[in-house]
Amino acid sequence: MASRPRRRLRRSLLAALVTASVAVPVSGAARPSAVPAPDPVALGPVNVAPAALAARYAAQREGIRAAERAASGHGDRRRAAVLSAMAGPDRRFLAFDGRDGGRAAEVFGDLSHADRIAVLVPGSDTGLDRYERFRADARELRRQLGDSGAVVAWLGYRTPATPSAAALTAGSAESAAPALRSAVAELAAAAPATRIAVLCHSYGSVVCARAASGLRASDIVLYGSPGTGFDNVRDLRTRATVWAGRGSGDWIADVPHVRLGLHITTIGFGTDPVSDRFGARRFDAGACGHSGYLRAGSVSLRNIARIVSATARTGERHA
Repeated sequence: MASRPRRRLRRSLLAALVTASVAVPVSGAARPSAVPAPDPVALGPVNVAPAALAARYAAQREGIRAAERAASGHGDRRRAAVLSAMAGPDRRFLAFDGRDGGRAAEVFGDLSHADRIAVLVPGSDTGLDRYERFRADARELRRQLGDSGAVVAWLGYRTPATPSAAALTAGSAESAAPALRSAVAELAAAAPATRIAVLCHSYGSVVCARAASGLRASDIVLYGSPGTGFDNVRDLRTRATVWAGRGSGDWIADVPHVRLGLHITTIGFGTDPVSDRFGARRFDAGACGHSGYLRAGSVSLRNIARIVSATARTGERHA
């Protein structure tokens, strides 16, 4: 039985969901204006041949430098500094778009020779100005996978802010899902013999759930998830193996797993992904907190890497 403080917290969060619903129609008005940036570099589908990748990385680097100049001209020193770092000679981007808060797909490892690829899908509060935390997670996963694995940090949508009504509805996820399907399909077409897993953190699990039915991946991994907006795995209509894990120190456990249908939208994401009712294959995420799933040395990082590498035990409910 939940403790009294936890029950009170759940009631408070449920009340917050209802209160936030009032703000949905006007939430977009409070967003800061985007830093101006030029149109992205126009490139064809991904080709993982070494020479083709080198040319693509170089073209995206020039696009990032152009965005840096635009940010400097706008007077945004912080964004300009972030872009300057992203344009470094050791950085490799499959895609970049500096408009509307920014989009990027950065590669860690060697896509030309990888036999497994992990695509990271971030949750709320991830953007160019807070990109380093997301990048650090991708780097740690790449180290854990070893030289035969590659990681694509896919910041392919405008993530909602955590303290906002947008983070309580599926609108951002609906908009992001087609782009995620397209990005994974390009990788699958370019490297048909390579195993692809899509790793979905927090609100990113809502994005992955919306994209699942058309996602060309062997595994979909939900971690730190508030729910997906679906009652169970069958409703995702995917052939991928769906995994779910939550650290014992993750506050997301106290988010009410409800969906409230209103006349203007639906608030909340329903069934807990680590529950028996949802039906995902569960993995042990240890004691990590909400932002610690890919932290070096963690149980969750080790088990997520095992899923990507297809070495997790498949006859049990826990990796």
